[in-house]
Parts: sequence; structure tokens; C-alpha cells
Amino acid sequence: MNKERIQKDTIEIVSLHDADDSVYWLSRSPADRIEAIEFMRRVMFGNDRVSARLQRVLTITELKGN
Repeated sequence: MNKERIQKDTIEIVSLHDADDSVYWLSRSPADRIEAIEFMRRVMFGNDRVSARLQRVLTITELKGN
């Protein structure tokens, strides 16, 4: 993933009804969209929570018949 930075010196306030950016995202490739989602997850939750993995647990049981 690229080391992108957020431009903190530029801000634009718009109504949620006017903020339709679906045309832009539909013009992007699926890989670009996933990369953007991953970037937003890292911004919101940090690298530690995103990179942490769930513990895998495997339980083997024996089926007993009568």
C-alpha cells in the first residue's frame, strides 16, 4: 500500500445530499476501491487493530453411536 497522506490543510464542507461521489468510485477499478477502503480502515483504526488476526481454533470431536 502506498504511504498516502491526508491533506489536513484543505477542507470542504458539503451536505450529505450533495456529496454524491458514486460516479467517481464507479470509474475506479475494483483494486483501487479496495485499496481506498483499506486506507480508510487504517486511518480509523490504526495499523495494530487492522493487522491483528483472529485466533483460529480447531476442535475435533468423535461421533459416538449407540
